[in-house]
Amino acid sequence: MVNQHWQKARQSRDARFDGLFYVAVKTTGIYCRPICPAPTAHEKNVTYYQFAHSAAQAGFRPCIRCRPDSAPGSAAWLGSQTTALRAKQLIDQFNECDCEVLAARLGISSRYLRRLFSQYFGLSVTQYRLFNQCHFAKKLIQETSLPLTEIAFASGFKSVRRFNDAFLKQLNIAPSALRTTRHSTDLGLTLIMPFRPPYNWQALHGFLAKRLIEPIEWLTPTSYGRTFTYKSCRGHFNAEFIADKHHFRVQIDIDNTQYLQPVINNIRRVLDLDADTYLIEAHLSEHINNAFPLTKGLRLPGIWSTFEAGIRAVLGQQVSVTAAHNLVTQLVQQLAEQQEENVYFPAPEVVAGSDFAFFKMPQARKNALHNLAEFCAIHPKEDDLDQWLTLKGIGPWTVNYAKLRGQSQPDILLDGDLGVKKAQAAASSFEPKHCAPFRSYLTFQLWQQL
Repeated sequence: MVNQHWQKARQSRDARFDGLFYVAVKTTGIYCRPICPAPTAHEKNVTYYQFAHSAAQAGFRPCIRCRPDSAPGSAAWLGSQTTALRAKQLIDQFNECDCEVLAARLGISSRYLRRLFSQYFGLSVTQYRLFNQCHFAKKLIQETSLPLTEIAFASGFKSVRRFNDAFLKQLNIAPSALRTTRHSTDLGLTLIMPFRPPYNWQALHGFLAKRLIEPIEWLTPTSYGRTFTYKSCRGHFNAEFIADKHHFRVQIDIDNTQYLQPVINNIRRVLDLDADTYLIEAHLSEHINNAFPLTKGLRLPGIWSTFEAGIRAVLGQQVSVTAAHNLVTQLVQQLAEQQEENVYFPAPEVVAGSDFAFFKMPQARKNALHNLAEFCAIHPKEDDLDQWLTLKGIGPWTVNYAKLRGQSQPDILLDGDLGVKKAQAAASSFEPKHCAPFRSYLTFQLWQQL
């Protein structure tokens, strides 16, 4: 019996059902997403399929307008909107304000970037940046006791006057008026970071517990924290999981609040708070052919920086998780910098200058550590990790591991990993390539099977 919800969703083009089922039209031989803009076919000419491959096997071809053969949210699905979304993410993450610089980073002209923003978001790059800055400032005003002057600079404004003017125009209220609702006794920098459930804290906790590097990281039954460095600032955070309210309560200590916004965004990445696990798991379920049961709410456990992820990967080459953990801990004990009560992961310059005499390992492995550290010290802003492949001792597995955990890229399959190979061998046959663009989550799902 046809699901009546599917009929109603197709007829109303309900976006909540996008990616959950597919509509095949017998008179055209085409299958579509339920939100396809094409004219609605008569019910008698429609067949419903839960999976895209089922419609394809039945002889239907994918619609060229709504692209049902692409995964929900993928670049192929979104088309040129992908570039606009990437620009939006750069503004969100790094508060990049110069349109020329932003366009150059994306490899397009500033004129085309302005046109994309106008087309997909209905406003200019500058207007969106101001919106983003003011809403970030609003969050700080309502949730922290930071002085308004400090909030202005932390939000990317160059002057308090400009901050007050933009805030009033964007939100129709003065910053000082909003601050009156804050209790003056509240101290510290504590923020609420929401996520879309489900969030499998137990799985994340178990993964981190086996790889925890003390004293730069710490873990309790309900929280995770660590020290961090970002450009010229340092600090630490502690994120407490609040299951019933679907958020983390995050305490942050930072010595330069001008870098607060990118630090907050990196915390969100490390905890993978922005993933839509329901959509991701629906896509994986469609393409693994019931090879194994999926773990619900699984997230990507991030590492603070690509450099740290790369060092961990080099030390984890061809050894067990326990052995790799011991080596990273030893590296931190020998080279980490301590400032007052905090210990920080060693900087690339420090690692590059060490002879690693404290390590009992082949010289080739020590050389790989040195090569990677030296490269990162010379190229601190290099985010194309494929450049690491030119370094002796750095192979695809190391680069992909750094992309997976240091950048939280969603489509990295660690097919060279022994654990992934074992899990794939134990599962019945399926094609991992069909799980794109969420193969990073497939990797962690396979690790869960061990």
